[in-house]
Amino acid sequence: MAIFSSLRRRSATISVAAVAGATAVGVCLAVSSASAGTLSGSLYRDPSSAVVRWVAANPGDSRTAVIRDKIASQPQARWFANFNPSTVQSEVSGFIGAANAAQQIPVLAVYEITNRDCGGASAGGAPDLNQYQTWVSNFARGLGNQTVIIILETDSLALLTCLSSAEINARNQAISTATRTIKSGNPNAKVYLDAGHSTWNSAGETANRLRAAGVQYADGFFTNVSNYNSTSNEANFGRAVISALNGMGISGKRQVIDTSRNGGASGDWCGDDNTDRRIGQYPTTNTGDSNIDAYLWVKPPGEADGCRYTAGSFQPDLAFSLANGAPNPPTTTPPTTTPPTTTPPTTTPPTTPPSSPPAGDGCYASIAVNQWAGGFTASVTVTAGKSDINGWTVTVPLPGGAVTSAWNAQVSGTSGTVGFTNVSYNGRVLGRQSTNFGFQGTGTGPGVLADCVTN
Repeated sequence: MAIFSSLRRRSATISVAAVAGATAVGVCLAVSSASAGTLSGSLYRDPSSAVVRWVAANPGDSRTAVIRDKIASQPQARWFANFNPSTVQSEVSGFIGAANAAQQIPVLAVYEITNRDCGGASAGGAPDLNQYQTWVSNFARGLGNQTVIIILETDSLALLTCLSSAEINARNQAISTATRTIKSGNPNAKVYLDAGHSTWNSAGETANRLRAAGVQYADGFFTNVSNYNSTSNEANFGRAVISALNGMGISGKRQVIDTSRNGGASGDWCGDDNTDRRIGQYPTTNTGDSNIDAYLWVKPPGEADGCRYTAGSFQPDLAFSLANGAPNPPTTTPPTTTPPTTTPPTTTPPTTPPSSPPAGDGCYASIAVNQWAGGFTASVTVTAGKSDINGWTVTVPLPGGAVTSAWNAQVSGTSGTVGFTNVSYNGRVLGRQSTNFGFQGTGTGPGVLADCVTN
């Protein structure tokens, strides 16, 4: 499916000179150790994203290691941007099913509103709003009943310059109806509406537009998609929008921020010709801010804006520019609750239940597998015992498949029993804490067995 995930940020709507300072590359990942928003859990990494496929197809490229370790390893949004009412339900259901099997939260960016992008580089969408509602209804039927994050119609409220008053009213009604349709399809869906970004419309004007589009039915709003404003500036802007909504009697709304490329210089909206951009904070629901539910990579790093390259196309030189020199991904802390144990089914499950952490020293590994016809990806969590470890090796029996690429680990062998050893930045793991690596392959993925030893 073609994904038109690059969106025009109009410099005509802001003064570039007024753009606030950039986020430092080494910015802190969270201000506290506890998730403070309404979301909690790991975000889903799409194993069929453009960057993952590029990494798998280009193992010898000099840029691959950096792109693999810092971009392909991370969860990013799946964009639904093709007008395909007859197939969208099955596409959504397949994506959601894989995320549910991995026990992770998927992020879906809906980009289908009529006259999207005001006819710019990402023009398209449903032919009219009646057909838009049909598409949304079919989309909602595929969402299941687990937690999902919906980024609903980027630019749809911040960019209204091409619409008449009647068209604005019709769009507002369409977005409000879409929000309620999605919530009806999956009551656990977290729906966020478009709030532009901190250097576009004012907080008061943004709040007015959100209210007109039915934010009272949503969980909140998103900012900074495809843009470069610092996380701190976006958070301040979000607080101002929340305050304005509270003044209108709309309370309890929260923000999500796109941090996919705000870790370097700010400035003009188009990233195709800029080499001073960097990926920002890695995706997480652990924000430490009660107003912010998540930092997300809504705009997939490396996908073009439509200036130099076709909008939405993956460009490895852009991805490498964003990742090169950026900090390494953080290690993660395992959940404080012990996952329930279940009797395994007779067939190999898509997710391997983790075993209990070792009572003594050492390490253990748990695997989550996403299998499809002809291939798979595996996400592996390495957890230390009661004491810190300074290096690890995980061996995985793989009798029915072959490894084609790996991230956040060095791989030894491709089939049979395959070994994975830590890289320089994730060998040290504190007691009872975790780090992650992953790999992709052809054939059948690994089973339930994985051994971990310290180096």
